[in-house]
Amino acid sequence: MFSTLEVTESDDRTVVVLDRPERRNAIDAAMISELHRVCERLEHTPRPLLLTGRGDHFAGGADITELRDRGLNEALAGINRTLFDRVARLPLPTIAAVSGYAFGGGAELAYACDIRIATPTAVFANPEPGLGITAAAGASYRLPELVGASIAKQVLLGGARLDADRALRCGLVLDVVPEGTHVTAAHELLDRVVRQSPLALRLTKLVADGSRADDIAQAVLFDSAEKYERMTAFLEKRTR
Repeated sequence: MFSTLEVTESDDRTVVVLDRPERRNAIDAAMISELHRVCERLEHTPRPLLLTGRGDHFAGGADITELRDRGLNEALAGINRTLFDRVARLPLPTIAAVSGYAFGGGAELAYACDIRIATPTAVFANPEPGLGITAAAGASYRLPELVGASIAKQVLLGGARLDADRALRCGLVLDVVPEGTHVTAAHELLDRVVRQSPLALRLTKLVADGSRADDIAQAVLFDSAEKYERMTAFLEKRTR
């Protein structure tokens, strides 16, 4: 069913492995499409998500061959940004287990997750200006929220790379664990997550992400007996 991902679903979590190790898991159009399919499943049946990369790297960026051929209309469509925003909006917690490069679009995908766990080889970077473009798939607004404006500008404007130690010190990652144990550490974190109330987690994420109060108010009303009664009366063309 998937050509660029390995997807494993269980009752309490979904694990997605970016599976293009020969290209450092570069994010191409096929992977974007397949990640949208994963998001659709998780929106329909909410589960926590664990996201990682096959081999030595998380994701070395977007596929430059494809980026080179995109024009104004593709940029305005926000192809990568639309996906990463969708990942950020998933109902339940998302964890990125990062080893090796998380560059460009790979970094932006990691930024879109709620929590990141890294190995000592992990490096986060946004080298897009060197390719004549901007980090337009979420880094410009997510990275300042995650690490502060000063460090974000060092990365986005100064070309700085955040190695695992600096990423830990600035709060970009929760923990740095020995090489090869990052996926296990992410599962251990998810074990703690799934013991909590799914509804409480979902509402906490909405509030932490700055969602408007009317989202939560509407959710309460949609689950009320009065809403059902009033809508039934309307559909049956009767007064209450």
